[in-house]
Amino acid sequence: MSTTPDPTTPASTATTATTARSEGTLTTIEQRGIEPVPAEERTGRPGALFWVWFAANISILGLPLGATLVAFQRLTIWQALLVAVIGAAGSFAVVGVISIAGRRGGAPGLTLSRAVFGVRGNIGPTLVSLLSRLGWETVNTTTAAFVLLSLFTIVFGTDGDAKRIPVLTVVAILVFVLCTVLVSGLGHAAIVAIQRWATWVFGALNVFVAVFLVIRVDWDTVTSAPAGPVSAMVIGIGTIAAGTGIGWATAGADIARYSKVSVRGSRLVLASAVGAGTPLVVLVGLGALLSAGDPTLAEAGDPVAAIRDLLPSWMAVPYLVAAFGGLLLSNHLSVYSASLTTLTLGVKVPRVWAVAVDVVITFLGAVYFMLIADGFYAPFITFISVLAVPITAWLGVFIADMLRRRWYDPVALLDLRPGSGYWYRGGFAWGAFTAWAVAIVVGFLFTVVSVGDADPVFVGPLSGSWIGANGLGWVVTFVVAAGAYLAFGGARGTLEEPTVVRDTTSAR
Repeated sequence: MSTTPDPTTPASTATTATTARSEGTLTTIEQRGIEPVPAEERTGRPGALFWVWFAANISILGLPLGATLVAFQRLTIWQALLVAVIGAAGSFAVVGVISIAGRRGGAPGLTLSRAVFGVRGNIGPTLVSLLSRLGWETVNTTTAAFVLLSLFTIVFGTDGDAKRIPVLTVVAILVFVLCTVLVSGLGHAAIVAIQRWATWVFGALNVFVAVFLVIRVDWDTVTSAPAGPVSAMVIGIGTIAAGTGIGWATAGADIARYSKVSVRGSRLVLASAVGAGTPLVVLVGLGALLSAGDPTLAEAGDPVAAIRDLLPSWMAVPYLVAAFGGLLLSNHLSVYSASLTTLTLGVKVPRVWAVAVDVVITFLGAVYFMLIADGFYAPFITFISVLAVPITAWLGVFIADMLRRRWYDPVALLDLRPGSGYWYRGGFAWGAFTAWAVAIVVGFLFTVVSVGDADPVFVGPLSGSWIGANGLGWVVTFVVAAGAYLAFGGARGTLEEPTVVRDTTSAR
């Protein structure tokens, strides 16, 4: 049975019905789906966002991202750190901006997006967001399974090659999936609490491991490396942004919907940027350091094993535990957000069942990457680069809409019928949808899509221009989306909360 209220229910009744469905306690399952959170149940503080985003970004995936800056972009460590600050912290500041919409409307980001694109027009951005989340979850699951295989090798002496031990590989994938469901299924309260306390545990383990990784760095090679061109830094910023904040952008409101309505927007932005930026800058910088004298990390099919081989043998277990925990913390949040996105598509199942559907898909994806495909991270980089274009276009439209919109109709957000508050014309807000589509086309004009060192799959006709060569296509995508949306008329519908008019005649 769906937890989404009947859209014909009056607002006052809907609010009463959902009052009991608060975020819950650590051990209770969150029953709320995508319906807006009543104001009296929004008790979250900005600090909650800090811990959630910090924990979600202490996974080892930051290391190979940093390695690519040195191995492929030829940047120095100082350039790589600057790129990490701008690309990671800067892109998560954008996530913080989307969090403001969550505070205003009390609903998940893609549900609020119905007010911007229309009930049917919002299906496109929602599908893209779901693909992005499922892709990241597949990456997390695959990497975590490699971690467990490494642990099995140490503890049981098994073969570490996934393809040679398919049964054990499937078991490793299932362990991670089950750990993910346990927390994501519980919901918001469990995620916020676990992310906060687990940050201290796994963050400390990561620092402990990082010390030993830094010790083995070839500092002569690092300090003597020539500086890369500014164009390479610009490309690096785009790569890091696409692989970090841009990928999480549509999820910005999902946790912030429980924030107090009185919280200042600037505090949400700061909490998101600093919370995610702190671990990402450290991990990306560390990956760049390790790759300065040895490019194998950036090229590794199994980056977990590549990093493990850089450590003393007795450090392997703490490192692998830290790696597994970091990936799990990221996946908890990703699956939770994906389940809400699945419900936004109109799938009428309880949220916890949407979680189950999502993890089944990522389980199959991980099986493919580990047992069938020949490579892993090259398709990963290609994947995030391609999806960054439509997600950035959505960001441009959504943020431009936020300039005027201060209120989202809680009843219309859930009403999918013709004639509803956000039905507009045929279910589409054509100005928003057209701006999004045009920006996607323009973005791909400047894009080259290739997998690893293979010949490009797609070459945009303007990819050789100064903008394309410097990796600025995503900037153009954002500007075109926002500009076209405003040119087409901008925000639609009721933008401010209606004033309640009281009948005072009986008091006279």
